[in-house]
Amino acid sequence: MSTKSPKTTALLLRLIGGDPRAVDEVLTLAAVTDDPSVLVAAGLLAADDSYLERAGERAVTVRERQLVVLARAHLSHQPQLFDALVRDHLAEHPDHLLAAWIAGQHLLTPVQ
Repeated sequence: MSTKSPKTTALLLRLIGGDPRAVDEVLTLAAVTDDPSVLVAAGLLAADDSYLERAGERAVTVRERQLVVLARAHLSHQPQLFDALVRDHLAEHPDHLLAAWIAGQHLLTPVQ
């Protein structure tokens, strides 16, 4: 998250840290941002693939594109695919807190 604006980074860290106010702020920001990380977070919070579509269109780096794929695997309830993707992603990007947060959310989500 180091390439983001300080405000966006702080917001995502607050979300990851469990600040309940961050949820509404992420969803509000997602309406006007092109930041793939914010859009991915909003997509997961709202369980809305349209945010992930926008994130995928705006993802430039491999890290951003992988984040979108992780979120899609999570939302589509593909646990084996998600587990493999998140392990590979975090092995390559161990500092990616948003991806680690998604992995934690995935563990809390009941399999359907």
